Amino acid sequence: MVVMRILITGGAGFVGSHLAERLLSAGNEVVVVDNYFTGSKDNISHLIGNPRFELLRHDVTFPLYVEVDAIYNLASPASPIHYQHDPVQTTKTNVMGAINMLGLAKRLRVPILQASTSEVYGDPEVHPQTEDYWGKVNPIGPRACYDEAKRVAETLFFDYHRQHGLAIRVARIFNTYGPRMAADDGRVVSNFIVQALRGEPLTIYGDGSQTRSFCYVDDLVGGLIALMENTAGEVGPVNLGNPGEFTMLELAEKVLELTGSSSSIEHLPLPQDDPKQRQPDISRAKKSLGWEPTIPLSEGLVKTIEYFSKSLGARAS
Repeated sequence: MVVMRILITGGAGFVGSHLAERLLSAGNEVVVVDNYFTGSKDNISHLIGNPRFELLRHDVTFPLYVEVDAIYNLASPASPIHYQHDPVQTTKTNVMGAINMLGLAKRLRVPILQASTSEVYGDPEVHPQTEDYWGKVNPIGPRACYDEAKRVAETLFFDYHRQHGLAIRVARIFNTYGPRMAADDGRVVSNFIVQALRGEPLTIYGDGSQTRSFCYVDDLVGGLIALMENTAGEVGPVNLGNPGEFTMLELAEKVLELTGSSSSIEHLPLPQDDPKQRQPDISRAKKSLGWEPTIPLSEGLVKTIEYFSKSLGARAS
């Protein structure tokens, strides 16, 4: 087996830490770069000490000079609470970070994967969303710092591909959940589980009829690696997510059932530009990567609830 030295920006984050773990377990060397804006050393502490693992504190809005064989660009806050906390920095991270990582990939002549997002579709008028749909995004709304910055990053990736012949991959990631999500990140799965475990009301925005599709993190990581390693010349964009679609009310009821919580459900006003429905069409991923998720929502939720039960218990003690 050829051992590769692989760079993961945002590697101390939720998805990045799982990706680092998987790549190390396959025998690769992994360099994780993170500035800990939303990532945490706790997520990768069990990897420190592995001779094939290296950790660098660095902000991708500044150039980085390392020698690697492939790059996964995951650096970005990914939940509304975090990316709206400092919207200017969010835009800088996604746009300047893409420019700096693309420049590094160009210098080294190595493949680079962009972790894009289903948010490029905005509040979609097409359902389910296919990769050829251009989206419906408010360019001046409170979510634009993330949505539009990710769209610009995709533009940069494809321009580097066309202009410089760079080997790119673009993954559009749909809602992902699992262990190592931050308890305070405001995403619906972590929100519901933490509230249920604490006996607090589960907060649903709007009437709860809006839908999301939830992919367990192990499935997503498999998709990212399949896209990076594909030999069919697939550059993307490729939707990666679980096409199983659930309303917020259905998710809340499932979390209450699996936690055994007696928490009530509380309805709050819908945030501005919150998408009413979200479901990936993963036909391209199935055809070009041979990938599709295998972990059903109930199974993934059980593992995620176990994680939060332990982490919240440890914090309380």
